[in-house]
Amino acid sequence: MSVTFSGPDGQPRCRWCAAAPEFLAYHDQEWGFPVDDDFRLFEKLCLEGFQSGLSWRTILAKRENFRAVFHGFDYNRIARFSQEDVARLLQDAGIVRHRGKIEAVINNARCAIELASREGSLAAYFWQFEPKPGELTAPQTASTSAGSIALSKALKKQGWKFVGPTTVYAFMQAMGLINDHVEDCIVRSAVDDSRRRFHVPGRESW
Repeated sequence: MSVTFSGPDGQPRCRWCAAAPEFLAYHDQEWGFPVDDDFRLFEKLCLEGFQSGLSWRTILAKRENFRAVFHGFDYNRIARFSQEDVARLLQDAGIVRHRGKIEAVINNARCAIELASREGSLAAYFWQFEPKPGELTAPQTASTSAGSIALSKALKKQGWKFVGPTTVYAFMQAMGLINDHVEDCIVRSAVDDSRRRFHVPGRESW
């Protein structure tokens, strides 16, 4: 089976984004483009945790609801959530009502404050795990990497939850630490261009 499909404009794209109508815009405008905004990085790591055992389509459909109840994934605000907030969220049908995952977001918000304070930003820390040239596998042939395993271990050691290596690898794909668009995908070159212009937080050069 081909790894691409022809989009509405006739241009080839990664086949996975043909699986649901809402995937196309996400694929074309977000997936793989580098991100240095701490709240967006925190959001994606949390949403990947919520996706565990579910489909990304389910999470994407609820993303605006997640953003609303978690205050745009401002971890400074989420860190102050109480058990009353957990009980409230468990009654909210607009999100995934899983106690462990909800409590993990609150726990991880508190961890994020500590990490950002120590490292300067979440972005500066996460981007340290970007694979160097020569460490990459062929696009969309892996579900973990040495970098995702290392970041997962590091976060778990700091108390983060729902950050297994597969979850972290999906986060790295989406946030641009890896350009995992297939070679013939029309968006791959756009991501490459964006990565070339991107100033990696805390890094002067390789």
